[in-house]
Amino acid sequence: MSTLEALLERHPRKLGRRRGLVKLRARLLAEREAAAARTLGDAAMRAEVLAELQAIRSRVAAWRLPQARGMRLVEPGLARIYRQGRRRHGRAGRGSGDRGRALHEWRKRVKDLRYATEMLDRRDPAARAKRRRARGTDAKLIGELARRADRLGEALGEEHDLAVLAERVREQSGGRAGGARLGRGSRRAILRVIARRRRALRARTLREGARLYGRRPKRFVAGVRRAYERASFS
Repeated sequence: MSTLEALLERHPRKLGRRRGLVKLRARLLAEREAAAARTLGDAAMRAEVLAELQAIRSRVAAWRLPQARGMRLVEPGLARIYRQGRRRHGRAGRGSGDRGRALHEWRKRVKDLRYATEMLDRRDPAARAKRRRARGTDAKLIGELARRADRLGEALGEEHDLAVLAERVREQSGGRAGGARLGRGSRRAILRVIARRRRALRARTLREGARLYGRRPKRFVAGVRRAYERASFS
């Protein structure tokens, strides 16, 4: 729904005046509201979610962490997360097989990196700007990594959402997508816009990924360790 709205706002002349797309938007909005109502009103589903959360809490409480302290505790996991993301970036860049699937799998690893670096960022948000000036690039490295991973993950997410929208538009070649009639002209117009946007996002994400994953895992972890240690004494 939000993906279609963004396209209509970005291309008001090409797409915004087409009745079929306006009707499709209304249909998707109705489906989203109906799904939300079903979810919120489904007592069995709520109970299932709560049970799963309680199970996760029990598993976390049973964890037995190693005796290592500080960065040494998390360095193996951080290296693994970074290595997996680096490999997924390479697969997405080679373009062999299902490129969309490769990008979607890469996005999961990018999100892992974002969450890990956010967890390690020890700076006080109210004092970050001052500390950046005072302590140089190492001190702000972890927060910047988290922001870059977040931006990259959002771009990959948009690319995936556009792929899903394109499939929704194509799913009935007779001209009906989700109950909203689309003429051939509207269908072609939106698919062209989607394809162009996806190409731009793919090029952007591969460029940003090359910068984010440009180091060997050992060097990456060493840089994060230095930043973490500097932040510990700031």
